[in-house]
Amino acid sequence: MTRGRDRLLGELEALYVESFESYARVARAIIGDRERAFEVVQEGFARAMAARESFRCESPLSAWVWRIVVNEARTQRRRLLTEAAYERGQVEPPARSAELAPLISALPERQRHAVFLRYYADLDYRTIAAVLDIEVGTVGATLAAAHQRLRTALREQEVTAGD
Repeated sequence: MTRGRDRLLGELEALYVESFESYARVARAIIGDRERAFEVVQEGFARAMAARESFRCESPLSAWVWRIVVNEARTQRRRLLTEAAYERGQVEPPARSAELAPLISALPERQRHAVFLRYYADLDYRTIAAVLDIEVGTVGATLAAAHQRLRTALREQEVTAGD
């Protein structure tokens, strides 16, 4: 093993220790299950460690790992939704506020993931762009569109509740 690979392995281990909770919050926000979120993060880091030779150093290491973890969470969410549709019909959507949970879950996938990465993981636009494989300007536009949809949905709820 070369010295660079050893250094990268050390950086991945440090990132895992330092940021596990942030990764787990986002994974949970995507899939809605705490235990599976932990598994997703562990699986994501295991994949990153196994594939570390493919890391091209074009973006920060954390952005590369975020992409792996988010993709793993997306895969798990699809599995959970399929299982839930078969067994019960629906998986409870995650969110910090019970009022926002169904509204965030109703966002288009890119908007939903951008919201999770920005507000659950507190990532900057550049890192979100790398994770979602979009341009930095698209992150801002995506978040603005998500905010507008959420504002509109909240106003509609207020009107409906006032009737």
